[in-house]
Amino acid sequence: MTDFTGKNILVLGGSRGIGAAIVRRLAEQGGKVAFTYAGSKEAAEALATETGAEAIRTDSADRDALIATVASRGALDVLVVNAGTAVLGDPLVLEADVIDAMIDVNVRAPYHAAVEAARKMNDNGRIIVIGSVNGDVMPFPGGAAYALTKSAVQGMVRGLARDFGARGITVNSIQPGPVDTDMNPANGPLAETMHSFMAIKRHIHADEIAELTAYVAGPHGAMMTGAMHTIDGGFGA
Repeated sequence: MTDFTGKNILVLGGSRGIGAAIVRRLAEQGGKVAFTYAGSKEAAEALATETGAEAIRTDSADRDALIATVASRGALDVLVVNAGTAVLGDPLVLEADVIDAMIDVNVRAPYHAAVEAARKMNDNGRIIVIGSVNGDVMPFPGGAAYALTKSAVQGMVRGLARDFGARGITVNSIQPGPVDTDMNPANGPLAETMHSFMAIKRHIHADEIAELTAYVAGPHGAMMTGAMHTIDGGFGA
């Protein structure tokens, strides 16, 4: 296991699901971890007590608050942007404000957080954005806007990797397929449809995403940058 002892780590969107699994893994491996949450105060407090991580209430849709939180952490070694939202449905029916709110969280927030982190980030730092395989493939109707946001993350990661590469800072995206979380449970109504697209017909476990995140954030990830690391059970194959 990678040793993150003494590393200053911030996870945006860490109170539940994938984010909580990442907080646990990096804290277990010695990291000085802080994480943000928006609406899950009880879950955040419980996770903070369990792991020794610091919980910070910050809405990723609030640009100024997000930038202030990132800046307050000083020189980070690792930034993981996990906060995200999914809006699916008929594009002729979905409200424009709902779509714009998703773009705020899924696109604008990762960009501004990454840029702010890079201002003070230690050389050889890591910026990791949790994206989605839907940035590569959208095999069902109703996901156009969501896929748009995840494709935007791909372009951002490639560009920032070049912007920050001279300092040894890597910028990567991890692209999960269906993950067993409250938002998309393995026994939920969409499970059968999701599995029909997959070579390995089960939901991914949040711990599996956390393991990949730790690898990319560790010393083995030093030459992995501007890349999309897909973990999807063959969803996009």
